[in-house]
Amino acid sequence: MDLEMRRVRYFVAVAEECSFVRAASRLYMTQPALSRQIRALEEDLGVVLFLRDRQGTVLTRAGHQLLEDYRTKMNSTPRP
Repeated sequence: MDLEMRRVRYFVAVAEECSFVRAASRLYMTQPALSRQIRALEEDLGVVLFLRDRQGTVLTRAGHQLLEDYRTKMNSTPRP
């Protein structure tokens, strides 16, 4: 799996869990490592994907769009 697809998989996990801690647990990785990967993805894309605070994690408009685009792409890709 290439680095970009791995980061997208990490992004989807955080988006679905609405929590870096729960997503990290689901992905069998540490929360700081997951946060670094998401920050790197955000830097690569030039957008903020999540609003993070003590109350939780929510998708930004760009995050919602990326999630929708990813799901559309995955649903239209033929499977072997």
